[in-house]
Amino acid sequence: MNFPLRIARRYLLAKKSTNAINLITGIAVLGIAVGSAALILVLSVFNGFEDLIASMYSNFNPDVKVIPARGKTFEADSAMLEELLALEEVEAVSHTLEEVAFFEYKNNQDFGRLKGVDQQFRQVVGIDSTVREGDYRFEDRGRTLAILGRGMRNKLAVNVGDEFTELAVYMPRREQRQGFLGAQLQPFRRRYLYPGGTFVIQQEFDNEYVLAPIGFVRELMAAAPNEVSALEIRITEGLDTRKVTPKIAALLGPEFEVEDRYQQEASFLRLMQIEKWLSYAIASLMLLLVAFNMIGALWMVVLEKQKDISILKSMGALNTTIRNIFLYEGVLLSLLGLAIGLVLAIGLYIAQKTVGIVTVPGNFIVSAYPISMRAVDVLVVAATVVVIGFLASLPPALRAVRVPTIIREE
Repeated sequence: MNFPLRIARRYLLAKKSTNAINLITGIAVLGIAVGSAALILVLSVFNGFEDLIASMYSNFNPDVKVIPARGKTFEADSAMLEELLALEEVEAVSHTLEEVAFFEYKNNQDFGRLKGVDQQFRQVVGIDSTVREGDYRFEDRGRTLAILGRGMRNKLAVNVGDEFTELAVYMPRREQRQGFLGAQLQPFRRRYLYPGGTFVIQQEFDNEYVLAPIGFVRELMAAAPNEVSALEIRITEGLDTRKVTPKIAALLGPEFEVEDRYQQEASFLRLMQIEKWLSYAIASLMLLLVAFNMIGALWMVVLEKQKDISILKSMGALNTTIRNIFLYEGVLLSLLGLAIGLVLAIGLYIAQKTVGIVTVPGNFIVSAYPISMRAVDVLVVAATVVVIGFLASLPPALRAVRVPTIIREE
């Protein structure tokens, strides 16, 4: 065993001459343990929310989305569909067409996004599992139905159970119609839907979207038979979409942009990552303040071991050896605190996953804070604790180097 490390281990485990040193050392280790556990749990909570939101988005966003590089729509012919379905990684492809529209229900009006979907849409995403009122269907006894987000239903005060009140949908005409003396006539197209259900996914979607058959939207927009705004693709379960996306992009060419699930919500997920690591930085600063207890504990150990240091120097120990003894002891103290903190964090993690000791106030989609512990976060926290322990050990280690070879006793 390395000689400085062996001495450091003996100093760590040996009983100190005064209880004050033991107490200060114990407080330092406890502070590091609590700080380490807090760091791991903070990162785990952000991971939990990230996983929760990703699962919520998966009910509306596909694994892979193909959009035009220029413009808002394109024509998806049967050859393109056959090429995509020929890929072994592709399970299903859905055509969608969406545009901003104006909605009117009784005396209530609001803007939103009308999204036309085909029959394969429910195979690509889990939208049918999010319907809370009514059923996921778009036709009933010759009537065309719409599935509204909960936010749109509330803003328009829609009664899903009312089979006789229509939902009017207005959209600007693409072509300009001129009447007598050049006056523009009927600048909006108007069609009618009947409320068939309500979906609940995420506030951003719930407050904006109304789903309808893609044929209805094409008629309202006066679009071409094959015109779409996106192709939404489901990838074989278990495959990494980030590896499949380049293959699809190479197949379709530069006229299209191919986005995986994370790229579709890149700005939001990037914001979550920023919040996560800002919280990590704040917790690390708190841990750095706790490390001052370690400086005090190691400083007192240096004062207590001055005679031992003098003897070691008399026997030929170099200043680097003396310095390394106390650097190692600081790192060992940090690792001891880290081990205790990891056990504490795992215990709280299991309790939160099984019992839910910290609940979410209000009417949220989950009753307890979601949490997900990842190995990479534990490694980051371990590296942070070791670095902080090393930095806290430097002042006492440098003080130990200045201990003279001969100490006069009074």
